[in-house]
Order: sequence, then structure tokens, then C-alpha cells
Amino acid sequence: MKKFLIYWLPVLIWMSMIFYASSQPYEKQDLRPTISNYINLEIIETLFSTVVIHYAGDEISIKALGSAHFIEFFIRKAAHFSMYFGLGFLIYRALSLSILNKRLVFIPSWVITILYAISDEIHQGFTPNRSPHIEDVMIDAIGGLFGIILAWLIYKKIRTKRI
Repeated sequence: MKKFLIYWLPVLIWMSMIFYASSQPYEKQDLRPTISNYINLEIIETLFSTVVIHYAGDEISIKALGSAHFIEFFIRKAAHFSMYFGLGFLIYRALSLSILNKRLVFIPSWVITILYAISDEIHQGFTPNRSPHIEDVMIDAIGGLFGIILAWLIYKKIRTKRI
């Protein structure tokens, strides 16, 4: 039981952090005022005024959103990637320390990460001023995959040093 907690408690804590973040309405996470206070938006406008991205049916550009919201978009997507990078890493770690056959860990780690990302987006659908996007699940899945790959490389190196 103690080993189980050591392996899985970090996963549960990380999942709880993601759940908490998804429970907050957009207004509580609005970064635009902070961005406007600390970043010279004129430089951003000069550098990125021609950048146009289409994401979840919306145009992401300085013209469409304004500079602060444009920056916030990328911060939010980086947060998706980073949070699921960490989750994938922790799930791989927990499974690799819990399961004897190490070859069976990679795919289940990714599947669990993706399933949690899907459930997170569904949860966001019930949160005021938040909306679920399949594109966010894709970013989460890629972040999780990179975290799992890093964990696999680290644990592979540790195992080869023991031999």
C-alpha cells in the first residue's frame, strides 16, 4: 500500500490540479491585464501583426483578438502541453514502477493520459465561460506523449545502468 501511494499519489495530485484549473471560469484565469502591465504590446504588434492561425474555428490574430489576448492564447496552449507533459511523465512512472513487464507501460500510459484529457475537456463544457475543444485534447495528447517519452528515456537509462 505504501508503494502504491508513493507511485500514484503524485498522479492523483497532478490530476487534481488539472481538475481545479478546469473548474475555474475564464474570468478567474484571465491573463490579459497582467500581460498588458508587463509586456510592451507595441513590440508584439510589430513582430506578430501578420500571424494568423485558425484554431477551433476561430481566427487567432492580433487583429481579431488584440495583442494581450493573442499572447494569452499561446500561454494557455503551452499550459495545456506542459500540464499533460507532467501527467504523462507521472503516469508512465507510476505504471513502470507498478507493473513488472516494462514493455506494457508506454501505450497504457498514453491512453490514460488521453482519456483524462478528454474527461477534462468534457468537464470544461460544464464550467461557466469555458468551452471544450478537440484541438485542446490533441495538444494535451502530444504533451503527454512527450512526457512519456522523456520518462521512458530516463527509466531506460536507469535500467541499463543497473545491468
